[in-house]
Amino acid sequence: MFKSILLATDGSDVSAHAAKMAVDLARTHGATLTALYVIQSYPYAGIGGADPYGAQAYMAALQSLAADAHLSVKKLCTEGGSSVTLETRTIENASAASGVLEMARVQGADLIVMGSHGRSGLARIMLGSVVSRVLAEATLPILIVR
Repeated sequence: MFKSILLATDGSDVSAHAAKMAVDLARTHGATLTALYVIQSYPYAGIGGADPYGAQAYMAALQSLAADAHLSVKKLCTEGGSSVTLETRTIENASAASGVLEMARVQGADLIVMGSHGRSGLARIMLGSVVSRVLAEATLPILIVR
């Protein structure tokens, strides 16, 4: 049923749970799994004399987190019997939702798997919801894992 599954990961516990589900689905369907980590733009880039060293430290830290998240998914892919074909991707300087949507299009994904932190009320309004935006704009099935 699924040939190409896109897993949006941020390295969180919620994302790890979604990764387990995505790996199980990929194994069951013989699908290729793409693990995507989106590094959003440096948050202080538009502010006066933003420190360029701050931007470099920000990018280095998030690239390290992306590598850790990808390694966790890779370990899941090799555990428990047959291995899963895994591709890892990192997109820089994009919003999380637009990065997920663009990668789904580029990869020709049949399914997007994402974890949801389950924020509601004011926290959701203030922080926005990557899951909500992806749900609103995607044209393919999405599995939201809590």
